[in-house]
Amino acid sequence: MLLPINPDHPEPRKIARAVEIIERGGIVAYPTDTVYGLGCDPMNRKAIDRLYTVKQMPRDQQLAILVKDLSNIATYAVVDDHQYRTMKRLVPGPYCFILPASRETPKVLLSRRKTVGVRVPAHPVARALLDALGRPLISTSASWRGEILFDPDEIDSRFDVDLVLDGGTGGMIPSTVVSLESEVPEVLRGGKGPVDSLLGIRPSLLPSLSETEEE
Repeated sequence: MLLPINPDHPEPRKIARAVEIIERGGIVAYPTDTVYGLGCDPMNRKAIDRLYTVKQMPRDQQLAILVKDLSNIATYAVVDDHQYRTMKRLVPGPYCFILPASRETPKVLLSRRKTVGVRVPAHPVARALLDALGRPLISTSASWRGEILFDPDEIDSRFDVDLVLDGGTGGMIPSTVVSLESEVPEVLRGGKGPVDSLLGIRPSLLPSLSETEEE
């Protein structure tokens, strides 16, 4: 179901409707500062299982955790001072950071290497959603077999989600994925976020969107 929303000044009643759906275990599509995302409650295993089914994603593809600000990150990831300073320069923005997972991270969200992807979006709708929900969101890109879907109508018809917050045509460039597992940041996927500000960054072979599903 489509629900038009002001992308710059999202209406609180529409955000509240989306939050109600998420709290019931539903899946909501919403615009971000990169591409549209599909999100659900990180503590609801059935919702997460359904998200994998909706995307037809293999279970070894990692989902991301969306948080409003860096104060929430320590709940899900082990962060030292160097990592924190690196992220603080880049958030909110189009980056997803791969960090060592904390003991509080739900097992369903962990990669084989016990890491977790964390993102702080800059889009007003995504931030309003996180603020009203009062906790993080599980998120994956609204992409289908490697193709990013940017039209809310197409997202609504393609995916079996409970609500699409229609903020207009979405972006087509996903987030830049940066691993902070070691002292030198490593780009795992090039995206919308520039990397020239990360002095000494070590670029790796950049996988396609189908290989890295954080939005």
